[in-house]
Amino acid sequence: MPVRLYVVRHAHAGSRRAWEGHDDLRPLSGKGHKQAAAIADLLEDSGVRRLVSSPSLRCTQTFAPLAARLALPVEADPRLAEGSRGEDALRLARDALADSGTARGRSRRRDEGVTDVEVNVDVEVDVAVEGVAVAVCSHGDVIPELLRLVRATTCAFADPLVWPKASTWVLTHHDDRWTRARYLPPPEIRATGRR
Repeated sequence: MPVRLYVVRHAHAGSRRAWEGHDDLRPLSGKGHKQAAAIADLLEDSGVRRLVSSPSLRCTQTFAPLAARLALPVEADPRLAEGSRGEDALRLARDALADSGTARGRSRRRDEGVTDVEVNVDVEVDVAVEGVAVAVCSHGDVIPELLRLVRATTCAFADPLVWPKASTWVLTHHDDRWTRARYLPPPEIRATGRR
């Protein structure tokens, strides 16, 4: 069954030079928060079952609106951190897709004959999920390396390799190989004028 990987570059975070703290703690700018909300609009109905991000604040904040809408945690993984190898990020992506191919659920029931008391019954249910999707958020040095590794396979790239902030690549994996790559530009954020 085909699965999709959404590779998102973090939204706008302002100037690295102007930031006085540790770079991993540099937050999104106002524009970046608007881009993050627009990314959530874009991916909300995409079937994403898992969100994995660089531990950098700007990456986890990029996924925060989507995480809230989908009621999913944002999992921080150092393999997506700035300075990481594209090979490690791609391995993480493959693992995340494989792990997300099975959904686990919990069931709750009321005990027969008892009113107003809910009995928790954990039932592990393995369900093959059609069209599974995972989204990862990373940086401008990791994403191009990951894309080049995918392009070196039999994957068809219709778009040029670009990765501006808040852009998304949709990679399709089917029959143990990457089959398609599609570029989605950053969401258009209109400047609001002051009166």
